[in-house]
Order: sequence, then structure tokens, then C-alpha cells
Amino acid sequence: MYPGHGHYGVVPLSSADPLVLSYPFTGRWLARNSPARRIPSHGTDLMGSTYAIDFVAVGDDHRGAPLSLGSALGTEPPEKFVGFGAPVNAPIAGRIVESYDGAHDHVARRSQLTLVPYLLTQAQRLREGVHGLAGNYVVIDISGEGPFVLLAHLQRGSVCVRDGDFVEPGQQVACCGNSGNSTQPHVHLQVTDSTDWRNANGLPLAFRHPGAPELPAESEIVDV
Repeated sequence: MYPGHGHYGVVPLSSADPLVLSYPFTGRWLARNSPARRIPSHGTDLMGSTYAIDFVAVGDDHRGAPLSLGSALGTEPPEKFVGFGAPVNAPIAGRIVESYDGAHDHVARRSQLTLVPYLLTQAQRLREGVHGLAGNYVVIDISGEGPFVLLAHLQRGSVCVRDGDFVEPGQQVACCGNSGNSTQPHVHLQVTDSTDWRNANGLPLAFRHPGAPELPAESEIVDV
């Protein structure tokens, strides 16, 4: 389910003028819905998600959590997952201009059987806008006029910054959760030109790496 390891297959950067970020975590994380695979990376430009990328913390077996009968047939508690509660850090310096910490963390759904009823609730999340889709989140404005970096699906009660706070790269802002439009604990990161989410445009991103910025390929694991 989680092929790949190390930095093998990581895609060298070619997009013009991406915003170069630090990884917002430490440890071993697997890239999902990478813009290195396709654009828009999540199959939509909605709410500025054109170049968004997801990261799932994994163990030595390259899985977010051990497989069990529950993972095959039912839901699983988010606490079972390696990434749940892991620190999420600011990937760049800037000011917190928007945050939310009131969404609950869902049970995780790796089974196809449990995804069908979940998909039936997607329309409701869309109607709720950024709170329904991002769950708990923080937004960093890097210049006073954007661009804006969104970190989403954070653990309820973990957001440790307030609107107006200035953050430095590597400073903890929250913990990884399973809130919003999320089927297992992970970190969603995107860059936009606006926080008018209905009209925001997604912007390219990349990550600091010795030699040159990089963009992890789909299902690649990065060790930070």
C-alpha cells in the first residue's frame, strides 16, 4: 500500500518560482496526492488546492498504522496511527492570519467498505467551506500580503498559536490530526494567493533539500 522508501524517485523541481518551504515535521512521512504526479494534485482547484500535497507519517513498515481486521472491514481510532499527535511545525516564517481549532477528529477509514458512507457526507463538508474541508488549520502569511501557507487536518485542541502571532520555521503550531475532509491522520499543505477560499488560486511549492529544492513523488517517503 505504501511503496517506495528513502528519497528514491523524488522529483527535481522544474516549476517556475515555487515557494520553497521547510518540511513541517520531523521523522518519516509518505507523500500522497503530490503535484509531482498530476496538477491539480487533488483533482480540483477548489479553495486553492491546485498544488496541495499530503503527508502521512509511517513506521518502519511504511504504513500509517498496522493492518488488522478493523482496517480491512471497519473504522479505526486515529490514536492507532503513527502520525496522530505528531508535532506540526511552521514551514516558513510569517504571521498567523487565520486559524481554527474546533473540529473533532474522525475515526480513520482505510477500508473501502467504510469509504462509501463517508463519501455520502462530502456535500455537507463542501457546504461548510474551509472549516468542513480543512478541519482544524492554521494559515501563515509570509509577507503581509501573501502568499499564504495552509496547514490542515490538525488535531483538535492542539493549535498552539493565535491569529497575529509571528512564527519562525520549525516552530510548532499544532499537531497532526484527522479533522475535516480526512480519512486517516495526515498533514495537508498548500500555498495560495488569498484567504478568500472560494476564489483563491493555488501556487506551486517545493521543499528545501541539499543541492536544490525538491518535490516528493507520489508515494515517496521522506526522512526529515
